[in-house]
Amino acid sequence: MPGGVALFDYNNDGLLDIFLVNGGRLTSPMQVPERFDRTNPRYWNRLYRQNKDGSFSDVTEAARLANPGVGNYGMGVAVADYDNDGFADLFLTNYGKNILYHNNGDGTFTDVSKKSGITNTSGCYGFTSVTADFDHDGWPDIYVACDSTPSLLYHNNRDGTFTETAKTAGVAYNEDGTLQGSMGVSADDFTHSGLQDIVKTNFSDDTSTLYLNRGNNLFDDVTQIAGLAKITRLLGWGVQFFDFDNSGWAGILIANGHVYPEVDGKGLGTSYREPKVAYYNLRNGKFADITAQAGAVLNEPHAAHGMALGDLFNNGREAAVVNNMNEPPSIYYNTAPVGNFISLQLVGVKSNRAALGAAVTLEQGTDKREKEVRSGDGYISQSDLRLHFGLGQATKADKIVIRWPSGLVETLNDLPANRYYVVREGSGVDAKQTHAVSNVAIKSAGSGSN
Repeated sequence: MPGGVALFDYNNDGLLDIFLVNGGRLTSPMQVPERFDRTNPRYWNRLYRQNKDGSFSDVTEAARLANPGVGNYGMGVAVADYDNDGFADLFLTNYGKNILYHNNGDGTFTDVSKKSGITNTSGCYGFTSVTADFDHDGWPDIYVACDSTPSLLYHNNRDGTFTETAKTAGVAYNEDGTLQGSMGVSADDFTHSGLQDIVKTNFSDDTSTLYLNRGNNLFDDVTQIAGLAKITRLLGWGVQFFDFDNSGWAGILIANGHVYPEVDGKGLGTSYREPKVAYYNLRNGKFADITAQAGAVLNEPHAAHGMALGDLFNNGREAAVVNNMNEPPSIYYNTAPVGNFISLQLVGVKSNRAALGAAVTLEQGTDKREKEVRSGDGYISQSDLRLHFGLGQATKADKIVIRWPSGLVETLNDLPANRYYVVREGSGVDAKQTHAVSNVAIKSAGSGSN
């Protein structure tokens, strides 16, 4: 079950770094997790610092994240600046106690779990949660993909409490009213309606599920009509709405892999290691399966779990980082032509520093689409906190409307394309922090995606 991955800039040098959550081999099914042996470095979680030439260095021990000796069996990860000191902190979920690592701002982390009171866990069938203001009332809601039990939608009551509404909203089951074994989830505005839609991965012998947000806390299961119902043999984990070519219309990338290695060689029509699936957004509510045309690497089999998305090399091309079971991770980087883009890093002042919960609407003429800053998605993973908007052939973003968590609404106009903008709450674009794309040359072994 493990395999979360986080893309975040832990040392504030403007480059995304990679954190990989690792489990290990238990000596028996009933082994007490707190006695799990991490003395073997193979079982450590890993932090890779990105260098200025696009390569990475393993800084796990230097950052005090190795956690050698007795430890926990790692599962998922999320990122937030929980104490608003300007440095991104790590929260790890484990088979065993969860861990909160405070970023000390000097390249190291400290386990402060007992000091912040995060020491207890409770049993449930939930896997990945995603926050979004699904009903546009200005308050973030929570959707949880659950395994073999109804998925959950917690509607924010705006008084510090939530009400579970998944069944009435239409997102607890699929359109047949059937329970699903759900793992990963992602949210985005794939139809440019201004509302956040949901895509969810499920166990084999089932499809992934796509929910279209109709507004007023109502969703429709559009899996069939959108073209996502043809593949049922794969077991899905990490999933991301992914604008492959910066067209401004989000496609979908799914990481797959079976739970049981024993399925190999049994004539069951499936295997432990499985290929990825890539769907291209046709801009009419439907998707096309482009896996075969997107490069041979997507068909390479892996037991893939966590997947995070981000503009890894600051060159306008988002990449997917995938954590694989019992083998090295993968970076899927698009080498095909892409359109223009803008990137927004939001810095809260009255709101939380990372601007978690902020919603941004891009208006290009009569077209509108929305993205939100969130902690955690994919499959128990963390994507780039910056918001990446594909612009296609447009040379500027006509209008950007930011709804900060504090309630402040801020508008930016005519932002030139192919720039990275830092926006501070209440004061607009920080011109000193704005920069163009990186000149780092990323080489690949072949053409297409890899």
